[in-house]
Amino acid sequence: MNQQPPVSWQFPTLSTLREKRSTLAYRTLVIFSAFYFLRPEDFIPGMAILPIGKVLGGVALLALIFGVKPKDRSKMPLECKVLLLLLADLILTIPFASWRGGALDTVINKFSKGPIVALLIALVVTQVFELRKLLFIQAAAVALITVASILAHHTLDGRLMGIQKGILENPNDLAINIAINLPLCLAFLFAARGGFRKMLWAFGTICMLYAVVATYSRSGMVATAITSIICLWEFGVKGKRTMLLMSTGLIGILAFGVMLSTPNYFIRLESLVEGNIEGSNDHGSLEARSNLLKDSVVLMLHHPVFGIGPGNFPVVTQGWRVAHNTYTELGAEGGFPALFLFLALMILSLRKIRSVRKLPGYARDKNIRLWTSGLWAAMAAYIPGAFFASTEYTLFPYFMVGYICALYKIASQAERSTGDSGEPIENGSRKKRGHGADRERELAWSR
Repeated sequence: MNQQPPVSWQFPTLSTLREKRSTLAYRTLVIFSAFYFLRPEDFIPGMAILPIGKVLGGVALLALIFGVKPKDRSKMPLECKVLLLLLADLILTIPFASWRGGALDTVINKFSKGPIVALLIALVVTQVFELRKLLFIQAAAVALITVASILAHHTLDGRLMGIQKGILENPNDLAINIAINLPLCLAFLFAARGGFRKMLWAFGTICMLYAVVATYSRSGMVATAITSIICLWEFGVKGKRTMLLMSTGLIGILAFGVMLSTPNYFIRLESLVEGNIEGSNDHGSLEARSNLLKDSVVLMLHHPVFGIGPGNFPVVTQGWRVAHNTYTELGAEGGFPALFLFLALMILSLRKIRSVRKLPGYARDKNIRLWTSGLWAAMAAYIPGAFFASTEYTLFPYFMVGYICALYKIASQAERSTGDSGEPIENGSRKKRGHGADRERELAWSR
């Protein structure tokens, strides 16, 4: 009987160690995303006392330092460099802040996670299925929280509130975040295979639209209307999805019927023009927001270089409220340099996602085309939505920047990593489709 010779143990090669290190960094990114969007500390007793955010932020930083290959760090996208400049600028404003302790806490414990996350995504994610997994966590979390909020039905003056204690608790913030994440959910609806999966995403999307109405959020409705138009054009007209165009008309009729059954909603929308009218449940909020907007502009003009300090707007105005406008609040707290860097980041991200359409991977891979449309719609929806919410210290815009940079890299590599027949090439030899762990995981996610 032939016996196989014993396999001697060998030290792992340097390339193997680097690959494992990169895989560990990606897994850290997945865990960080799940905790950030789902916020289990809001539901599991005892977890709230644990500094989960700080721990995960530290772990993400270690993953960025030790998990990313040195040669990859030298290929940092321009958008990430601008984001690092924004971080450096906000750090410089701390000594000039009205409340230095609050500014330091805002920059270190809140904003600094944004550049870390964006860099990790841009440098670690190299495959479509890896990007899709991260997008799935975000889209599914927002849809799940929305459905759970409808079932729990916690209200404030009759307005639906989110069940989380973070960025999705306030009715206005819940509605705006739904509007921003709606394009990602639609992309998963179109990408889903099988009637059951499509039904789940369709159900989640309808619940998200209903939740916007149930929050009675005027800014949320404006953001949702803008998002819907963008999605209709991007997925329906340009994507040539006739069923989407027909479904949009049907959903529009149903939405109009829901609004008719809640007449106070029309009154609340009318208050956008006429102010605090009877039945709008405005309670002076529209006037208060107008005053906050004016205050943020005045502070920005009076402190043009260093601002009043990150996170200091509620303290300086003594109203203990944010400005509900990302751009003017960042300008007031960080000065014009911070505002210009943030605007440059948004413009560069839009240009990059548009330039993906010119890359070889876009024409070859329908998955790249789908996620290009989804990210373009989400980014285009975020930019006007940021006029109605203070999002500069949340991580959503910086997740988006990372996603876009990763997608651009994936689409750019498609020409170099495939032969004429589209089959991947490794070390000069063609690798058959359907073989290898990476391809198996990609197929699993596509299903």
